[in-house]
Amino acid sequence: MLANQSINQINALDHILDATSVQQLHQYMDEMLHYLSDFFKRDQFYSGISIETLQKKIDTVKDGSDANLNIHEMLASIKDLYLNHTIAFHHSTYIAHLNCPILIPAILGDTIATIVNTAIETWDQSTSGTLIEQELIQWICQAFQLPTESSDGIFTSGGTQSNFMALLMARDHYAFHEMGINIKQNGFSNDIHRFRIFCSEKAHYSIKKNAALLGLGYDAVIPVAVDEAFRMDTKALELAIVQELEQGNIPIAVVATTGTTDFGSIDPVETISTIAKKHKMWLHVDGAYGGCFVFTNSHQQRLDAVKYADSVTIDFHKTFFQPVCSSAFLVRNKDCFKYVSYYADYLNPKETKDAAEPNLVAKSIQTTRRFDALKLWFTKHMVGAETIAGFLETVHERANDAYQLLKAAQCFEVLHEPELSTVVFRYKIHTMSLHPKAHDAVNLYIKKKLFSSGQASVASTKVNGVVYLKFTLLNPKTTVEDLEHIISLIVQQGNLYYNKN
Repeated sequence: MLANQSINQINALDHILDATSVQQLHQYMDEMLHYLSDFFKRDQFYSGISIETLQKKIDTVKDGSDANLNIHEMLASIKDLYLNHTIAFHHSTYIAHLNCPILIPAILGDTIATIVNTAIETWDQSTSGTLIEQELIQWICQAFQLPTESSDGIFTSGGTQSNFMALLMARDHYAFHEMGINIKQNGFSNDIHRFRIFCSEKAHYSIKKNAALLGLGYDAVIPVAVDEAFRMDTKALELAIVQELEQGNIPIAVVATTGTTDFGSIDPVETISTIAKKHKMWLHVDGAYGGCFVFTNSHQQRLDAVKYADSVTIDFHKTFFQPVCSSAFLVRNKDCFKYVSYYADYLNPKETKDAAEPNLVAKSIQTTRRFDALKLWFTKHMVGAETIAGFLETVHERANDAYQLLKAAQCFEVLHEPELSTVVFRYKIHTMSLHPKAHDAVNLYIKKKLFSSGQASVASTKVNGVVYLKFTLLNPKTTVEDLEHIISLIVQQGNLYYNKN
């Protein structure tokens, strides 16, 4: 009995990765890649399995043994539960959301970061990992032409977290410099509730969400009307600011979006920056979607004015072909990180603040943070920004191809010409006089039918309360023939719906 216990204990310890067990990891990785190859050979982006059937599969495993499966049993189980049914973002018929296929060098960097398990928050946990992240931050700041001496940044979990940090800095910076209020130390005063933030009515939902989390409330965010291209109307912005001032409120920040989620619209950042400066407002540029297009020839000039921003959000896991998470938050003036910093004696004591060995935790709202910068570092040095820019030029061209194909089909209402890589449209037979809700119904039917059958995945959205479909093109391997195929599926399902109803 004791002998058996000893064997079980040794086997369990072999799961802990070190020099004695690295060969076990090698064998496991080989097995895992074998199973993953089947995932990439799948015919459809989704199996079409129902949620009820998936739940039964999960329940079966839940009711079974919690341990002692060997690698073959475990991989077979996860293939049946997950790999056979999860969404394949790399598939040619997946063009729904801001999920891109990923680069092999990025996977290598991410795998190394996972295996070594570096915690990037302090120098004594990360050493050279800190320097690699800082190198990349400097590179990104340079791409946006932010001031070399004063700009800085930090990697984050994504655009929502980056936008949160931007609004927090905007709030605290205005309160401190214009009103002498130290929110970080003393909390709110009554005046803070009069703070107002302005953004396009097509801006990301995280602006309102974060305003609420920061104690300002949804009503602190003033949505500004857009023009016919769904870009912020700067005259409407000026009017909105004046109206808030007349009501006794305090404009503190404006968010310009370079790549709205639905339309890929790029707000007129230069004009917005002039307005922000006039009113002593913080200018944040949400470039989560479109920021990476700064590396392209086609969009570089459109993004030139980002250099005037006080802070910038950029998501590499949207448009730089990186695994989730890979995102950065940049600031024009690194002193503004004081609004999120905290010094703990056991972690980053204050006396080490200006030491030669930096502790990145002082710039982050996270403490424990994985080494997400490494996959981007691999990509930068193995693939290069110029090549990535070529991929982005391609997906922009595919979006324009989709726009032309939809218009030529004569059974679609297309709302805009693509600025980045999205197209918003709806199936609509113009010869048929139907109630608007009927058009909503057919488009939702098309989306659900294509998804549930595993034939194609397109997104839906609402514009002025009306349902539209959306293509989000982020795969440079997508062909015109792929688009023609998906559009034909949409037409087919639309015709079937009309014939039935």
